[in-house]
Amino acid sequence: MNVKMIAAALALATAAAPALAQDARGKRAGDFVLGAGLIGVLPVSGGSTSIGGTPSASDSVTPQLDFTYYISPNIALNLIAATSRHDVEVQNVPGAGTIDLGRVWALPPTLTLQYHPLPASRFSPYIGVGLNYTVFYGEGGGRSAGINSVDVENAWGWALNAGVDYEITPNWLANLDVKRIWLSPDVRVNGGAVTGQADLDPWVIGVSVRYRF
Repeated sequence: MNVKMIAAALALATAAAPALAQDARGKRAGDFVLGAGLIGVLPVSGGSTSIGGTPSASDSVTPQLDFTYYISPNIALNLIAATSRHDVEVQNVPGAGTIDLGRVWALPPTLTLQYHPLPASRFSPYIGVGLNYTVFYGEGGGRSAGINSVDVENAWGWALNAGVDYEITPNWLANLDVKRIWLSPDVRVNGGAVTGQADLDPWVIGVSVRYRF
């Protein structure tokens, strides 16, 4: 019975595929797409400091806007705009354990050049490569005793990107997007008494609704 149901579902999907392809508007040169949704910013723990230990930053979920412009049906430029808050610390410091550095905000605009191999399909995947520049600001919050100031320096990073658009209507799309950003900002504590580099290299995973103009 289950085999028959699966076979029937496959047959129905196969029969419907041409109709779905015909109904899809697809991606065209000159399209401008505005998206709004949520992203998860998921840093890894890595790097080093002058007193030992490993820098670490917490995960964060935050709203995001993104803008996509199609140079051709297959080639697009995408820019994301969001800001996220992270708790930061140094783990496994010899003789001290974990040192709390408070919190910091990150503003990580990322420009990506994307390739869309199936621009006419309702399910339209893509891959991309891009450049990130992250601005760190708002350092503060509760810190371990003896920590008077923390400065996380702005940094450049490379990004890889993969995702998929689903065309709901000719103008409305749903999107799933994954980015990996290689990001290693320098960190100064107490005016440089302690220095380090945090290899954050975050995954950025987002879902959004997009409107195509």
